[in-house]
Amino acid sequence: MGDQRRTLGRHGEALAAAFLQRKGYGIIATNWRCAAGELDLIASDGPVLVFVEVRTRRSTARGLAEESVTPSKQRRLAQLALHYLQHLETAQTPWPGPWRIDVVAIQITPGSARAHIRHLEHAVEDIS
Repeated sequence: MGDQRRTLGRHGEALAAAFLQRKGYGIIATNWRCAAGELDLIASDGPVLVFVEVRTRRSTARGLAEESVTPSKQRRLAQLALHYLQHLETAQTPWPGPWRIDVVAIQITPGSARAHIRHLEHAVEDIS
């Protein structure tokens, strides 16, 4: 991944984390990695563990940010969520409640500090 793209992604993740915190979410982890890949954000929404995929775009030329979460990406996110839950089990700190996968889509206005943020709860539901 190029430096510019990586910088855009990290900026979007910081915006998403701040946005979720303003909504009352607790941020548990950022950029959690395992052999299978990376989860952008892991948060808590009350008793619910939330795995958050952040998608950031500067233009809509290739579609909206959330449209880039393809069925294969959804399956991968679900697998990563299961890896994290297994990690908690192994550490003997299992999550006691429900969990879900959300997407935070961010559209950054070029040449401006403005960003439009859309939060799609339960964005990944069927992982079959």
